[in-house]
Amino acid sequence: MESKYNYFKRDISWLSFNYRVLLEALDERLPLYERINFISIYSSNLEEFYKIRVADHKAVASGATESDEETVQSARELVEEINKEVTRQLDDRVRIYEQKILPALRKNHIIFYQDNHVEPFHQQFIKDFFREEIFPYLQPVPVSKDKIVSFLRDNRLYLAIRVCPKKEEKNKGEETKENIEKYTGECINERNDGEGIKVGMEAARPNVTDLRQPLYFVMKQPYAKVPRFIELPSREKNHYLMFTEDIIKANLNLIFPGYDVDSSYCIKISRDADILIDDTASSADLVAQLKKKVKKRKIGDVCRFVYDRAMPSEFLDFLVDAFRIQRDELVPGDKHLNLEDLRHLPNPNKSLHSLEKPKPMKLTVLDEKESIFNYVAKKDLLLYYPYHSFEHFIHFLYEAVHNPETREIMVTQYRVAENSAVINTLIAAAQNGKKVTVFVELKARFDEENNLATAEMMQAAGIKIIYSIPGLKVHAKVALIRRRGLNGEKIPSYAYISTGNFNEKTATLYADCGLFTCRKEIVADLYNLFRTLQGKEDPKFTTLLVARFNLIPELNRLIDREISLAAEGKQGRIILKMNALQDPTMIDRLYEASEHGVQIDLIVRGICCLIPGQSYSRNIRVTRIVDSFLEHARIWYFGNDGTPKVFMGSPDWMRRNLYRRIEAITPVLAPDLRDSLIEMLNIQLADNQKACWVDDKLQNIFKKRTPGTPAVRAQYTFYDWLNKTNN
Repeated sequence: MESKYNYFKRDISWLSFNYRVLLEALDERLPLYERINFISIYSSNLEEFYKIRVADHKAVASGATESDEETVQSARELVEEINKEVTRQLDDRVRIYEQKILPALRKNHIIFYQDNHVEPFHQQFIKDFFREEIFPYLQPVPVSKDKIVSFLRDNRLYLAIRVCPKKEEKNKGEETKENIEKYTGECINERNDGEGIKVGMEAARPNVTDLRQPLYFVMKQPYAKVPRFIELPSREKNHYLMFTEDIIKANLNLIFPGYDVDSSYCIKISRDADILIDDTASSADLVAQLKKKVKKRKIGDVCRFVYDRAMPSEFLDFLVDAFRIQRDELVPGDKHLNLEDLRHLPNPNKSLHSLEKPKPMKLTVLDEKESIFNYVAKKDLLLYYPYHSFEHFIHFLYEAVHNPETREIMVTQYRVAENSAVINTLIAAAQNGKKVTVFVELKARFDEENNLATAEMMQAAGIKIIYSIPGLKVHAKVALIRRRGLNGEKIPSYAYISTGNFNEKTATLYADCGLFTCRKEIVADLYNLFRTLQGKEDPKFTTLLVARFNLIPELNRLIDREISLAAEGKQGRIILKMNALQDPTMIDRLYEASEHGVQIDLIVRGICCLIPGQSYSRNIRVTRIVDSFLEHARIWYFGNDGTPKVFMGSPDWMRRNLYRRIEAITPVLAPDLRDSLIEMLNIQLADNQKACWVDDKLQNIFKKRTPGTPAVRAQYTFYDWLNKTNN
């Protein structure tokens, strides 16, 4: 049955979010390099989006794969719509970069050369730097439509170069040949792999009967050997920077003696990075598949060919034909591609201050002398990262390692840091004679290799490893410390339920929260969940909400309760904070609640397929916050006639989270902790500095501060509130 409601397209909604990230580069209240970093984040996000989402749509559009959600035609139309929106956003990115960022750098005495104009006092330096530091690593490769062309590596920058042999009055063929051979000899003397250039240049020799026929080359940028950005000698109070590719462009005549360099432009390829595996395979087969297939990620099918949009059409047509690029894979770019590298832009002006982000605080009640076990045995504890220090969680595990009454430590692993303190502590526990069980989700995209490596390391230390469940992902972020008294008596065990991964690196970047509790009903449910992950029983959960078991029925009951209250003339109230809202069934329930008068606020950072501003959504408002930290927590509030019910945990309201993953949500039962979560939600809804409304056209409409009201920047305001209540 066709729904009477409408929805935003998932990927177009995501592009709206990523555009909001780009808009941070316009905020002149931010330190300059913080603004530049948001351009980097925008570009990096877009790269991954093409490798995964667009690659999936292209596979459907080509008929290579089938989908229950889209047809070949709809997939083609969506790819076209995506490319059109990305091209529109690029115009703004170029404008922001060229008209806002570069002038701001100049104002701060940082001259970032962007064109062919280089001050005379730097020209010799550039030539010398090219000869000494760059030239030995360059290898131009000829491109021909009629021959096998070289393989363009994923997300690597290349220069596409067009040259013509110089006109000679006499003996022009012999002189051109002599110049090529002279250059080839120089290359062999100056490079270890000179033979590769010799072959390339021999293949590029022009037809003597038509010496002015243009020749084409591609040349990979040597960023493994040379930084992307080069600091030039400063002069007076000015500092100077230059892209490495611009230094190469300025010296192309030295690479192609005997030729006139017609033009050169940057290009790059994005390749399908998704890994298709047999999701029903056993754990052993899954490990073998991943080890094999993850190595092929860099040679996936082309999903995007990005080129400098200043490139003439005949030049582009030649490359399209030579590299067999499909027209729907073409995405115009700027002169400089891979701007995700801007996060490494040097800051030679030390007077430019960086952003003073909130520093992680330690709770005064949990100083080094205080046992977290003793504290949580008396009352629940809620930590907010990155405002609170993640060291508290490490200390929690450390206590478990050294507590003689610890019987077993059980943890889920989705994404962990490299050289993880969490993993090292678990290994120490196993070496200390504790039973340690870790469920490792191998299918965490882009973390497959790290998860495999850490799993094998833990296994070698004696930790019991349980791998992915066939057909499912385990996305729950939970830990359980099971204890028994030394004389066999029952003593409290400890449960930990989080919205974020056990990753000390992202715990300084992502805004998450984690709950410690000894409540018997939660501990028992969590133990049942771990038994389920081991395939031992079909559990019944009394308190925790677990996706694929009791989550959807309970959500429906909670929504029905608010609808009933509104029907009685009371206030129906829902606040949902999450990363993404996409599942049509749950969106329909929110539309239905809105039609019955329930007031609904959504705080959704990324994808939001619910359309506000419609007759059936007139009581729903969508807020998006982008600031210093990545909003990552999932917190749900239901008014319940003045006795609020508040939940926190791992799932977004995406189809995959609600139906194809194991997710865990806990009610927050301690009144003071519940109230602190409500305070955070209220502060975020009051944000008038970094919050936007998402309107019915997917535009980000910045919330305006009402005259006479205080400025509220949610992340910083909430940090101050936590600091004042630190006890």
